[in-house]
Amino acid sequence: MDIDKLINEAQDQVKDQFDLIDKMCEMNSEKVLKAFWKNKISETHFSSTTGYGYSDIGRDTIEKVFSDIFNSEDSLVRSQFISGSHALTVALFALLRPGDVMLSISGLPYDTLHEVIGIKDNNSSLKSYGIGYKQIDLINNDFDYKKIKETLEEEKIKLIEIQRSKGYSTRKSLTIDKLERVIKEIRKINKDVIIMVDNCYCEFVEDRNPIDVGADIIVGSLIKNLGGGIAPNGAYISGKHDLIELCAQRLTLPGEGREVGPTLGINKSILQGLFFAPFVVASSLKTAILTSKVFDNLGYKVEPKYDDIRADIVQNIEFGDEKKLIKFCQGIQMGSPIDSFAIPEPWDMPGYSDKVIMAAGTFTQGSSIELSCDAPIREPYIAYMQGGLTYEYGKLALRCAIINLQKQGE
Repeated sequence: MDIDKLINEAQDQVKDQFDLIDKMCEMNSEKVLKAFWKNKISETHFSSTTGYGYSDIGRDTIEKVFSDIFNSEDSLVRSQFISGSHALTVALFALLRPGDVMLSISGLPYDTLHEVIGIKDNNSSLKSYGIGYKQIDLINNDFDYKKIKETLEEEKIKLIEIQRSKGYSTRKSLTIDKLERVIKEIRKINKDVIIMVDNCYCEFVEDRNPIDVGADIIVGSLIKNLGGGIAPNGAYISGKHDLIELCAQRLTLPGEGREVGPTLGINKSILQGLFFAPFVVASSLKTAILTSKVFDNLGYKVEPKYDDIRADIVQNIEFGDEKKLIKFCQGIQMGSPIDSFAIPEPWDMPGYSDKVIMAAGTFTQGSSIELSCDAPIREPYIAYMQGGLTYEYGKLALRCAIINLQKQGE
């Protein structure tokens, strides 16, 4: 197999998709720049606080910038969030009370939320506090409108959770258009139910966000899209002011809420990462599209297809074989800037039911906006690849992965 020819031919075949990504990047870059202008970002906002973190002007202004970008009433952007899953957990415990019921209308949530909700037993779960959980699966990659209507009419639901990205599933990720349609239908039945969207992996992929189409609150990670590969940790919650206040009280403590939380020098990294985020997301999308086309040309099942409308940066490749899956992930690690010499192996990763292999030769541990590839070791053996700080580095890593597969007779 002539690997360079394979990749270059695929690259020529996706030029139209790359042009569309460049246009989206320009639109989202303008959105970020206008938010910086509006809030008069200056070197003053790079300042740092320690201890309690009172009166951190940089932190408070960053939250205004995020609100402007999302067109929301308020935001909570903190390094005290360990991950996107942590931010989701804070939001759920902040907004739900004993006796309340949450409803997932996008099927089973991501693995790391199973013990949070109580799908998998844990003495500190929502279930252990008397909070109920119901789930409606998608039908043909879209919402089950009939069952959603029946459930909302028959039961008292406090919060609806929608996970846009596919997680470790074979479904399609959910576009803003699909989100807009289902939110309109929900509001015809219940105007008061809280609609919370897990927006991880989806920021800046489209020109609108869930708040624009009626969601009450959205949650995401700063070591994914919006961190631009520069933010070293953290996450955000954005949406209605009263809901954000509840989340702030839960993150820290009642009575102090958002007024505390030292930034410890992270403000510049968050702002700089956000500034680069539209370009980095565009690079990630180009890497995903090229990968999709290359493996489609090789006869593998891929999702999304190279010319599909995308909702997130995640690319699935179905190998149907455990050894092929592992070799591909190991090849991605070989093409990484950090720990390229390491050989990832499946292991019992905390929060997951199956063994997981994770290739992530990243500057920030677990950063999904940097090129990474992970997979649960279960049939049909799907690799979930995402990220790429630049397209050129993503292309080189893809080449390494194909070479590693070829060594096994592929």
